[in-house]
Parts: sequence; structure tokens; C-alpha cells
Amino acid sequence: MRILVTGGAGFIGSHTVDLLLQHGHRVRILDNLTPPVHIEGQLPAYVPRDAEFILGDVRDRAAWERALADVDAVFHFAAYQDYLTDFSKFFHVNTVGTALLYEIVVAQKLPIQKIVLASSQATYGEGKYACATDGVQYPPLRPVEQLMRREWEPRCPVCGGALKMLLTDEAHVNPHNQYAMSKFTQEMLALNFGRRYNIPTVALRFSIVQGPRQSFRNAYSGALRIFATRLLSNHTPICYEDGQQVRDFVSVRDVVRANLLVLQDPRADYQVFNVGGGRAISIVEFARLVARRIGATTNVVAPEIPGQFRFGDTRHIVSDISKLRALGWEPHVAFEESIDEYITWARTQPDLRDYYVDAEREMKKRGTIRET
Repeated sequence: MRILVTGGAGFIGSHTVDLLLQHGHRVRILDNLTPPVHIEGQLPAYVPRDAEFILGDVRDRAAWERALADVDAVFHFAAYQDYLTDFSKFFHVNTVGTALLYEIVVAQKLPIQKIVLASSQATYGEGKYACATDGVQYPPLRPVEQLMRREWEPRCPVCGGALKMLLTDEAHVNPHNQYAMSKFTQEMLALNFGRRYNIPTVALRFSIVQGPRQSFRNAYSGALRIFATRLLSNHTPICYEDGQQVRDFVSVRDVVRANLLVLQDPRADYQVFNVGGGRAISIVEFARLVARRIGATTNVVAPEIPGQFRFGDTRHIVSDISKLRALGWEPHVAFEESIDEYITWARTQPDLRDYYVDAEREMKKRGTIRET
């Protein structure tokens, strides 16, 4: 097959390109090579020469038309992601860019056999909980007044009581921030247009993906990236809230296997699947684990917990991956292995430094990081 990978010079996209080439597919990449992920206009050395490269933006019709010529399938990974307040850009890139893809495919009657869309665990917001009195609940965004009092746990929206975190399946979305809302609208239009025009489409809601090639400069997300770059620069990792937030992390190697599976398996068509690591861990314990894998000295192993919070963050979220498991997929790479792979790669990069300081300054200026 000839396969287009948008964002194919990026983190998940480039690893997917590698696996597609290994399986004998012909690959074309569409990427705009813009900051913060890339150095402006600079094609990363890891992008294979066997892949055709097109410099272009998913908001540009001409770029899409050129990229879609003679293509059999599309992996759509190009996206805008950070914690800043340029709200419209999230929807211009993520939602409108995806609408343009389907608009061109339909208008030109292109014979696309499959579109695989990268969505996000962020669409769940706080995810799924249980209240002892009121049963299953999907709590709303925690009020800023509550967070200012350092009351971190979400409360039952019915009775105000305590909640127990559950694994979050694909059934209910509750996006809270601009990125999450743009990703949900992106997958909603893709799946609906796919069904309406008989274009097999799959949306994958990735948990926190980690591994080599995850850009240092996009420092607003990615716990492993942030903790590792700080520790490798002899700085203490910083945890928001009380550090007891629970997450699940998944290796990029497991993610690309999921990508290839849903491309090939018609049972996945017109569905949404969680792609996660299958293991829950608190943020503070994850920071300690990264420090141990790096071999950091005792004085920097203990993370700093200053009581700050990032407005719009989710308290706990762990994905239920049983639906994808039913197709035969299973995460194989342990936390420790994926952390070691990232650290080994990071140590070889000439631009390794602590990017968190600049990101923190900008997020505080914008009101994203707040002091209690």
C-alpha cells in the first residue's frame, strides 16, 4: 500500500513510518516542521530517505491534495498540542485540518481504504469514577476555588462525596481543556464522515506515549520528557498538586503496533480504541522511578512538590484497554524499559537541556500554572 502519514516527522508519526517501511509499504510524509516540536524547517535525521517527504500544513488544501495523490491509506497524526490559551489554533489545526482531509477525499472520490486518526486520552477529562452512594460518575472540571485550597480530589457531582477512580473505557467522553475538546471534535467528524461516505476510519485514544524522538522543545506535556531532561540537567523534578495524580504510560513501540493492527483489521473500522500501558502509577512515584533509572544522586531523587497546579489538568485517568486487547493487541514494553530507551536516546542529543524553566515561566504568565 501507499500510505500517507501526516506529522510523520514527529514522535509517534516517525516510529509509525519506520514500521510501515519494515512491512513493505510505500510511505509519504506530510509535515510542516514547525516549533516547538521541530527546529523551523529542519527535517530530523531519523526520517528515513525511503519515505517521500512533503513540506506542508494540514490547514492548506493544496498541501493535502498533493499529499493524497495515489494514496491508499492515511495515518493522521499532525496536531497542535500545548497548554497555552491560543484556543482557536487547536481547532484550526486539529479539527478543521481533519475536516479538510475528508472534504477532499469525498469531493475528489479518492479511493482511500482506511484512515487512522490519533486522538487522546485527554478527551475523557476526569474519566470514570464510582460514588458509594450515587454509582458511576464522570465528574466535571475541578473548580479553581477547590484547587486553591489544595483539595485535589474530585467530588461526586450528585452528593459531593468521595469518589473512587475506575478504569476509563471508551463509552463516555468529558473533555475539559482546549486540546481535549479539539481532539474529540476531530474524531467525531472523522468517524461520522467515515460512516456517511464509506471511508473506513478508526480513532485511537492514546494514553501518555513515551519513547525516543519525543521533542525536548515541546515541554508542556510528557512526564518522562520533563522529568528526564530536568534530572539529566541536575535539576529536581517538579510535581504539580500533591504528586498523587494517577496516570498510565505507554511505549511508542506498543503504540505503533496498535496503529498497524487497526490499519489491517476490518473489525476496527468506525470505532474508537484506547491505547494504554495497562499499568497505573502516581506521578510522584513515576518521577522517582525516572530518577532511579537515570541513577540520579540522592538529593535529586526526591521530587519537589511546591503545591502548584496546572489549571485544566485531570486528577486521575487510567485507560481501560480491554477493547483493543480483544483484537489481539497487548502492551509489551514495561515502564522501566521505555524509560531506559528514552534516557539512552536523550543522552546522545546535542540539544539536551532543561526546557522546563522557560515553559514554566510562560505557563505562569498565561495563568496556566497557579500558586495555592
